[in-house]
Amino acid sequence: MTMMLPVMPSLRLDGRRALVTGAGRGLGMSAATALAAAGAHVTLCDRDSDEVEALAATMRESGHSVSCMIIDVTDIAFAAAIEAAEPFHVFVNNAGTNRPGPFVEVTRNNFDVMMALNVRAAFFAAQAVSKSMIQAGIAGSIINMSSQMGHVGSAGRSLYCATKWAMEGFSRCMALELAQHQIRVNTLCPTFIETPMTKPFFDDPAFKADVLSRIKLGRLGTLEDLMGAILFLASDASGLMTGSALMLDGGWTAD
Repeated sequence: MTMMLPVMPSLRLDGRRALVTGAGRGLGMSAATALAAAGAHVTLCDRDSDEVEALAATMRESGHSVSCMIIDVTDIAFAAAIEAAEPFHVFVNNAGTNRPGPFVEVTRNNFDVMMALNVRAAFFAAQAVSKSMIQAGIAGSIINMSSQMGHVGSAGRSLYCATKWAMEGFSRCMALELAQHQIRVNTLCPTFIETPMTKPFFDDPAFKADVLSRIKLGRLGTLEDLMGAILFLASDASGLMTGSALMLDGGWTAD
């Protein structure tokens, strides 16, 4: 008797459209490259036109299908840009920032800047893309770029933790409400990744030593470390996964 073997869900994204915010560098660049390599047409969204257009040119030279959306996600015009665009199947909600410092020294300006980008803009960007997916009848995947700091506390990062805990909360609510439309919502939670934004932090030997002591695998993350996780969450391989946080923290939160 011949057995019927299960069919492995595809990690390919051929024929699908993906949007990545904060795509010009760091985590966004890594996500965009992973999605494009899997066959998706990727729209690189960033406010820095020179940076994102240079990335687009490099990706095209590698045979990838990409386009650019030059806009600041904190701008109210972002929702109109999404409404005017062809609907997306995958959204990597990545644009964000960090301004670390002691809790007693957090300024109102830094609070407003980080909440505006990490929470307000991320929330309404996800809302705009979700509406477009629903109207088009797309069973999509939304990946909100969170952090291990959305699950733990850390000295000097009260404000960043506040924004990522907020993202973890609204992501779960999104997953509950959007499941009826077959739109999956998950968060990706990396540890410290070596990027242009984080590099200055590691110029402090004591800080770097403390970070490495908490990452059980004993090393900082790389951009390549994110790529498999991004592809998994974007593809059919994670078809039953929604409302979850995928930890990519080298064991930091295992304690």
